[in-house]
Amino acid sequence: MQTQTAGMGLTPQQVFRKQAAGESIHPDGQDVLQRHVLTVLVENGLGALNRVANLFSQRGFHLESVSVGEAKDQSLRRMTLVTTGNDRMIGQVLRQLNNLVDTIEVEDVTHLDHIERELCLVQVRCSASERHVLIGVVDIFRATVVNITPDSLTFEVTGPPAKVNAFIGMMRDYDVLEVARSGRVAMRRELAFEH
Repeated sequence: MQTQTAGMGLTPQQVFRKQAAGESIHPDGQDVLQRHVLTVLVENGLGALNRVANLFSQRGFHLESVSVGEAKDQSLRRMTLVTTGNDRMIGQVLRQLNNLVDTIEVEDVTHLDHIERELCLVQVRCSASERHVLIGVVDIFRATVVNITPDSLTFEVTGPPAKVNAFIGMMRDYDVLEVARSGRVAMRRELAFEH
């Protein structure tokens, strides 16, 4: 006997089929908006990255973060996109990304075991007497000092978005002059001992 998904009246197979089709799995038809992390492998041709970004703007999909870099194969580029939407919207995004000519592979890693990292630079105004206290706080986050001037310090922190957000939150107690974030990069995590 198949178990029903709590409160939804759907079997696990029905939930899987609906999610694969981008349909709502909630009884009232309304899904909760959720942040999704997508990895996209595209050909390194003229306009390929632009076509991916344009897909989001033309369809009215929210694009929170874009990060692009080289892939293992030099003829390809790896993009990490962070978007927000319900199951139906994300299903549309995935189908439309797969239909682009330059797209090689599209994967939603949100619910898979994956690694996410982001780089952030934070410039803080501080006097010479405040530096040792500020550096003590920064050491907890394993951030590094990348620039120093007579009246400011610039820190670099790398890690999951939650760590970067916490670091920026701690720096708000000081006089933050500027913040620059790289956007996320993500990759599936595969552990050898799990096979």
